[in-house]
Amino acid sequence: MHAVHKILAAAANRKAVAPGEIVNAKVDLCGINDIYRIVIHAFHEMGGRRVRHPDRVAIFMDHNAPSSTLVGAENQKAFREFAREQGIRHVFEVERGICHEVAVQAGLVRPGEVVIITDSHTTTHGALGAFSTGVGSTDLAVALIEGELWFRVPETINLRLEGRLQDGVAAKDVTLHILGALGTDFGNYKVLEFTGPVVAGMPVEERMVLANMAVEMGAKCGYIQPDEATLRYLAGRVRPPFRVQESEPGYRFDAELGFSLDALEPQVARPGRVDASCPVREAAGVPIDQVFLGSCTGGRLTDIAAAARLLEGRRVARGTRLIVTAASREILEASIAHGYLQILLAAGASVTTPGCGPCFGLHAGVLAAGERCVTTSSRNYPGRMGSEQAEIYLASALTAAATAITGRLTDPRDPALRR
Repeated sequence: MHAVHKILAAAANRKAVAPGEIVNAKVDLCGINDIYRIVIHAFHEMGGRRVRHPDRVAIFMDHNAPSSTLVGAENQKAFREFAREQGIRHVFEVERGICHEVAVQAGLVRPGEVVIITDSHTTTHGALGAFSTGVGSTDLAVALIEGELWFRVPETINLRLEGRLQDGVAAKDVTLHILGALGTDFGNYKVLEFTGPVVAGMPVEERMVLANMAVEMGAKCGYIQPDEATLRYLAGRVRPPFRVQESEPGYRFDAELGFSLDALEPQVARPGRVDASCPVREAAGVPIDQVFLGSCTGGRLTDIAAAARLLEGRRVARGTRLIVTAASREILEASIAHGYLQILLAAGASVTTPGCGPCFGLHAGVLAAGERCVTTSSRNYPGRMGSEQAEIYLASALTAAATAITGRLTDPRDPALRR
């Protein structure tokens, strides 16, 4: 069995499972975002009275944080009341940040466990060796009542990343390149495991970007086998022992693809599709109204640090606005401690409360018709960040910072930016 199959087998109390089988698996973490009040309605409509395992439930006030609408405020109030009624103690308030980052920092995600959250980018946690996937509101309500949920055991694909990344190239560039090569339905309901020397050399924060955007290829989950870097990252957050699963010797993937990344350049996804990617230099020069540095694929400390290093001593271009949203309060605090936030503020950035913010198109940076944005977030379909007539370019933190300096889509290796 593959490691993910072993996770599902253990959660289903079975010795073995095979792709295509349906299993009922115990869920280790059920996460609910503040915009999915319908989970509470579904819970009651299905006869739910008590949450089976309140210690395995987390509520995240992250999408509309702090609330910018009356509906949002009512939703959050309902969740606070539900948590009190059900004895749910893991309630992360509006200052804490994005669920995918906060859950890890709070020690709620462990290798070998089953994680579900009402957010498609829950595939992020596969970077820590968990089976982690987004689910709908009804499924989440079922898991609250029963403590388990059904899954079809997925097939597996190995994406082996060979070579060594050039300076200025990050995990976001890698994933955009892979999306451009494979498309958005390549991994439908499959495990996409990322292996190879490029992955081994990445910090865990960067690996989380690969697993996160596996869902943009249709994947049921992304997965990276835990190693020493993983265990060091989890140290102090999660108490051992961990249930690290490994694929059995001789296991054969349903498909294997290799990518040689030695010559990979910074990438950008053009507006409308996450797989419409190309080297930044091929699209460079487009005037940009807004740059967003944040989200669950661009708001970690490594992203903020990279942007600050490029922006230090410089100013955001006139006519372009830079919005910075840390993925969590912990990251925001670290950004202040390291002086990164001060650099970005001095450059002319606007800083918002940690959370999903502009990525979701709900508040703190909504785009008007005809505006163009370069964002470190994960999706760029029409209307994602506001008006359907706005244009969204996906890029890395370095490309976003370079663009903020020039006011035009810019390759971060541009000679004009050299010091």
